[in-house]
Amino acid sequence: MSKRNSQANKSAARERLRAERERQAKKDKARRQVIVAVSAVGVLAVAAGVGYAVMELNKPSHWQAVKDDKAKVVTPKNTSGENGTTVVIGKDSAKKTLKLYEDSRCPICASFEQTVGSTIAKDVEDGKYKIQYIGASFIDGDSLGDGSIGSNGEGSKNALSALGAALNVSTDAFLDFKSALYSAEFHPEETDDKFKDDSYLIKVADSVKELKGNKEFQKAVEDGTYDAWALQMSKTFDENKDDVTGTPTLVMDGKKVTGSDGTNAPMTVDEFNAAIDTALKG
Repeated sequence: MSKRNSQANKSAARERLRAERERQAKKDKARRQVIVAVSAVGVLAVAAGVGYAVMELNKPSHWQAVKDDKAKVVTPKNTSGENGTTVVIGKDSAKKTLKLYEDSRCPICASFEQTVGSTIAKDVEDGKYKIQYIGASFIDGDSLGDGSIGSNGEGSKNALSALGAALNVSTDAFLDFKSALYSAEFHPEETDDKFKDDSYLIKVADSVKELKGNKEFQKAVEDGTYDAWALQMSKTFDENKDDVTGTPTLVMDGKKVTGSDGTNAPMTVDEFNAAIDTALKG
């Protein structure tokens, strides 16, 4: 090989090496650009995710949104008064009215209804007195007077809304559904917020003749048609003039109807009959 050819070969080798280095440099640059772009997308995705999470955390709950909504309250049939929160059931001939203050999640209310409920139902049917139902949601942690809502669940107000849907069907459907909610079969432990689930409320309602398979009732429960009404009813409890702070509480003619202890609602049929007879004479 001549010196000239040797030089030419060396020059060609160097040119190939230079070209290869340029190609590699271009590949490395392109790869870095892709990594930077992907990283930027990742950062944006994380930022968007964090932003969405923050937005969701700050988003008001369904019940808070219902409370804040100034739209007109949908009132069930068989109600009267402002926002339909006066629920009086019984014969027109009955001269007196027994107020029942109850919270659907209240275990003492469940015991009261399981023991005394059928006696009240018969008294109302016989025209002995009317009943006025006032529903509460304080076990959910609600205090609509100071604006707090839902710190301890949703079941009281969700059941109250479903009771509104039953009341829209008929007063009998309302009373039977209320009885079913408090029954030993369906009433949960106070710490078990089962009533927050529409499907469970519909399951309970299927034990009531007028509500079983009632699509209009079911739709009202699932759509929350009477959610705003339930909050207004709960507000009525909060702002009551009978000095009632717990449930169950019975009031007739502005006076509490109590058992033998003189403080709490009568929890046996005998105590209830004695107390109500005294109240009716008063």
